[in-house]
Amino acid sequence: MIEKYSYGEYVLVYNGQIYNTKELKEILTENGYSFKGHSDTEILLKSYIHYGNDVVKHLNGIFAFAIWNSRKKELFLARDHFGIKPLFYTIKNNTIIFASEIKALFEYPNVERTLDNQGICELFGIGPAHTSGTTIFKDIYEIKPAHFAVFNSYGLHLERYWKLESKPHTDSFGTTCSTVKYLLNDSITSQLVSDVPLCTFLSGGLDSSIITKFASDYCKDNGLPPLDTYSIDYVDNDKNFVKSDFQPNSDNYYINLMNKNLHTNHHQIVIDTPELAEYLEDAMIARDMPGMADIDSSLLLFCKNVKKEMTVSLTGECADEIFGGYPWFFREDALNSNTFPWSIAIEERQQLLNPTIGSKVNLKSYLDYRYNESLNEVEILDCDSKETAEKRKISHLTLNWFMQTLLDRSDRMAMYNGFELRVPFCDYRLAQYVWNIPWEIKALNGREKGLLRYICKDFLPEEIVDRKKSPYPKTHNPTYLAKVKDMLSDIMKDKNAPINNLLNRKYILDILNTNGSSFTRPWFGQLMTGPQLMAYLCQVNMWLEKYQPKVEL
Repeated sequence: MIEKYSYGEYVLVYNGQIYNTKELKEILTENGYSFKGHSDTEILLKSYIHYGNDVVKHLNGIFAFAIWNSRKKELFLARDHFGIKPLFYTIKNNTIIFASEIKALFEYPNVERTLDNQGICELFGIGPAHTSGTTIFKDIYEIKPAHFAVFNSYGLHLERYWKLESKPHTDSFGTTCSTVKYLLNDSITSQLVSDVPLCTFLSGGLDSSIITKFASDYCKDNGLPPLDTYSIDYVDNDKNFVKSDFQPNSDNYYINLMNKNLHTNHHQIVIDTPELAEYLEDAMIARDMPGMADIDSSLLLFCKNVKKEMTVSLTGECADEIFGGYPWFFREDALNSNTFPWSIAIEERQQLLNPTIGSKVNLKSYLDYRYNESLNEVEILDCDSKETAEKRKISHLTLNWFMQTLLDRSDRMAMYNGFELRVPFCDYRLAQYVWNIPWEIKALNGREKGLLRYICKDFLPEEIVDRKKSPYPKTHNPTYLAKVKDMLSDIMKDKNAPINNLLNRKYILDILNTNGSSFTRPWFGQLMTGPQLMAYLCQVNMWLEKYQPKVEL
């Protein structure tokens, strides 16, 4: 009986949101638990008391938490299935120090900021991605996604509680479609439960339109006020927009199409170019490392503005990773690159290092090691077609590396403003089901996210369903390039700037003189080209000045 436990024996520190609290509360009530309130915090703690370490197998949500059991003298730490919520730690003199941000760890005495060989490889070889479980700082780690840890007098024990399981997909096409639709609807509607103002981000792309459609219908069916939606744009962006095969129309055209279709309350946040540059340092501080430059700072500013009226938003993040939406799922050169296809500028990254440091650090060797280590985790089935087997590998890399980087970005930029982003596509049940759908079905009609498009054709406008994948909206205003170029030029005029000790001054000056074109390939993904690379280099110098790491090679 639970009466033998005193709730005072436990202390909970918790960051996140549990989406299946209703089901958990019913189970706990049947087992004799009573509740003083309705918060997921109380339900989480009593679920731990009931299930023990197995509690993580019963949770659906975004979470990072620690529970101290004073009777056992034991600390339990856990992180959600895809690591949406962060949890960092270090161990000093048999004491574990943990926090949601790396910077908090440095407040503890004698926790050092050291950048060693591996840290440099993480920062400049893999960054802004990172190897799960590691950070760029020596002896500072993270609890991996889908892992829990127990710390007691015996030390630290780490254990994985969930992973994507490869198994034959036996459902018919019709059953597959209905199952995906059900899981999507269930994930979205469960994440709409909130006691604070909630909205969706709407770019007019397929993914955000799906989220908004389901959310809007939920509001209508439950007699709730019309859904609020928000989009981001930049001063003079339509004036400077240039059509391309990759982006034939600006977002505004599709956003207006969705608004007419759903009758939501839409709000547009317009950001000016100087703000993007001015908030590069805030974005770096939010991540505790240089990140995706203005791709980060724009989201930080977006959340900052939406927070004036809302507290929580649902976004379409992670659909591309789960349903196969990126170009590298289809391009032979990417599939055969033998490296992470979003980070192919290996030679340029190596050249960017200060020659003295570059002689001691081999980025390619480290990348090759991490790439092969990750691929060795992929479980290929005998019944997999050649194409499905190939796509399992690229999907595994995308889910565990690229998606993690975007999830980090979303959470850090939002929480920096006290704002919460929820990602319904990142429901572990949906990810598990789609993982085993054969590629021929997943990429129906040879299209990226072909199956998802097919499922949505009955409830979204045809133009939205057929719209080509478009990247996160960035500024097309040429004044942004001028602004970050001036910022980097000012940094390079100071020969004592810390960036010169770590990076190749001559190469940076070449990048400046050619507006970034001397760095021949994007730094990361498809968005971090000339202006973003210069902004990234500004972030590196800001980071070195702010954190002042000791370089140890």
